[in-house]
Amino acid sequence: MAVYAVALVLLVDPTGAVLLQHRDGNAVASPHQWSLPGGRIEPGETPEEAARRELLEETGLVAGELEPLWHGPRPAEDGFPHTVTVHVFRGRTEARQEDVVLGEGQAMVFVARDALLDRDLAAATAPVLARHLGRPTS
Repeated sequence: MAVYAVALVLLVDPTGAVLLQHRDGNAVASPHQWSLPGGRIEPGETPEEAARRELLEETGLVAGELEPLWHGPRPAEDGFPHTVTVHVFRGRTEARQEDVVLGEGQAMVFVARDALLDRDLAAATAPVLARHLGRPTS
């Protein structure tokens, strides 16, 4: 069983919308679902360095100040036998949708705060968004 860590970025625009990635069918985990931008932490990287690198690679955006929001084990998902530690950072941006460059996935869009939980969310994304919104997680 593979064991590794990933870093994700919950990036909030001035309206309160959050940047989400619509994963494509080639994604190892959560294909065709909505997720926070991010990816695997490479050897020698801190979780925050990985979060910044992944955000830049996947969106073309440079993160300003990032605060740790949550870290822990990735929720179990059928067909995904890996043990993954997830590190989530939250940051604010002045970027607009037209500033986002799609570097990975089917789409990368700012989703309005009141519509965040209406998407088919990846296993690690759903509880993090609920935490961000101040809603109980199960």
